[in-house]
Amino acid sequence: MLDVIKNRYIYVWTSFLVVLFALFTIIFKDSNLWIDMTGWTQSEFSYTWNINLESLQTNLWNLKDDFNKSNNNIINAISIYSVSWEEKIVVETWFWVIDDEKTLENNKVTFNWLILETLTKNNSSFSLSKYINIWKSFWDYIKKTAWLTLWITLIAISLYIAFTFFGVAIWIPSSSFAIVALITLFHDVIVASGFYIFTWIFFPEFKVDTFFITALLTILWYSINDTIVVFDRIRDNIKHYVKSKKLDELINMSINETLARSLFTSLTLFFVLLTIFFFWPETLKWFMLTLIYWVAFWTYSSIFVAAPLLYEFNKSKTLKVYEKKIIKDEDKIIV
Repeated sequence: MLDVIKNRYIYVWTSFLVVLFALFTIIFKDSNLWIDMTGWTQSEFSYTWNINLESLQTNLWNLKDDFNKSNNNIINAISIYSVSWEEKIVVETWFWVIDDEKTLENNKVTFNWLILETLTKNNSSFSLSKYINIWKSFWDYIKKTAWLTLWITLIAISLYIAFTFFGVAIWIPSSSFAIVALITLFHDVIVASGFYIFTWIFFPEFKVDTFFITALLTILWYSINDTIVVFDRIRDNIKHYVKSKKLDELINMSINETLARSLFTSLTLFFVLLTIFFFWPETLKWFMLTLIYWVAFWTYSSIFVAAPLLYEFNKSKTLKVYEKKIIKDEDKIIV
C-alpha cells in the first residue's frame, strides 16, 4: 500500500522546486511567439515562369538578416511556401512587438516592398496579389481574452468544488477542497508552460500560439477532473470509515483505490497524444507537446500534491460526519 501522507513533504517540496524552475523559465526566457501572437504580415505573390523555391528562400533569409542589422532585429522569422496547384507563393513575416506601432507598421510596409524587389530580381513575372497585415492589437486582444477566460474558469471551478464538497464532515470546510484544487491547477499550468518554454532551448520551432493557449485551458478542465475523482473517494471514505480510521489513513486508502484508474487513464491519453505528436500535421505538434507535459504533471499532482495538501489543511481537526436527526413519533408535538 502506497503511503503518500507519510512521505508528503518529499512530494510537496519536489513539486515546489519544479514550480520554481518553471516560473524562472517563464520569467527569464524570451517569448518565442508565433505569427498569430505578434505583428505579422502575409504576402501572396503570383508568377508565370518556373521558380526555384529553395533559392528564393535563401535570398529572403539573407534579406531578413540585412534588414535586421539596420532595424534593431525587429523581424523574428520569415517563411516561404508555394500554393498547391497554383502559380503562387506565400511569404509570412512576423515581427517582434514594440511599443512604437508607427515604426512597426512602417517596417512592415518597407520590408514587404523589399521582398517584392528581391523576388523580381530572380523572376520578373512576380507580382503582389494579396497582402494581409495583423496589428499588435490582435495579440493584445488574445491576451486579454485569455486572462479573462482563465479567471472566469478558476472562479467557476472554485465555486463548483466548494458547493459539491459542502458538508463532507464537521470541521472540514469545503473551502479547503477548493483552495487545494486551485493550487493543483496552478501547479499543472505553470509547470506545463515552463517545461514547454524550456523546450525552445533545444527545439526553437516550438512556439507560443493560440493552440498553446487552448492547451492551457484544456489543462484546467482535465486536471481538475482527476483531482475531483480523488476528492470524491476521500469524501466517501470519510462517511463510511470516520469512526474507525484517522484522516491520514482515509486519504491513503482513497489514493490507493484511485491509483490504478488514474495511471491507466493517463497512460492511455499519453500514448494517444504521443501518436498524434509524431504522425499528425506539423501545426498540431506544439499543441500536443503542451498536453504531453500536462498529462505527466497532472497525474503526479492529483495524487502526490492535492491529497497531501488536503491533509495539511485539516490534519489538526477532529473528524465527525454530519448525522441526520431522527424524530420519533413521541417527540412530535400534537396540537
